[in-house]
Amino acid sequence: MTLKHPPIQTTADDHRIAKLAAFAIALHMIEAVIPSPLPGVKPGIANIVTLYVLTQYGFATAAWVSILRVFASSLLLGQFLSPTFALSLGGAIISLLMLWLAMHLPKKHFSVVSLSILAAFAHIAGQLMIVRLWLIPHTSVSYLIPIFAIAALFFGVINGLITAKLLYNKASNKPEIPLL
Repeated sequence: MTLKHPPIQTTADDHRIAKLAAFAIALHMIEAVIPSPLPGVKPGIANIVTLYVLTQYGFATAAWVSILRVFASSLLLGQFLSPTFALSLGGAIISLLMLWLAMHLPKKHFSVVSLSILAAFAHIAGQLMIVRLWLIPHTSVSYLIPIFAIAALFFGVINGLITAKLLYNKASNKPEIPLL
């Protein structure tokens, strides 16, 4: 006897989230094979997708894409439930919280680039908190803050500019958030 399951109903939003998450996962996988000059410093190119989704489809869709990227990438890279997974998930959650807060403030104060910088700083802050509280419970972790802050600023600006360019090229759907 074969058990029959009811078909899973999917919506257009489900398909959109899946496609955007797949794109973010692909970017994350590409980034994973690029050697880093400093351990722990990565450009975060998959976050370009999150910012793009945030401006085009809203916070809920961006959160789905970001969290799906973290889980799927960790499974594909064999890092699920490892310290790397915890760092990635923690950074993503804190970054999403920062973006959520920024989205509830007057939009005139935030551009895509400034949102990218805020998200990058929040991501690094979340990761450093996890490192300090779990992996290296010592104050010496604080010596890394300037290095990671410079990296967050640099890559936050770069990713924000790339996202702004993508949004500018998509003139048919004007984002609510200023580009620059």
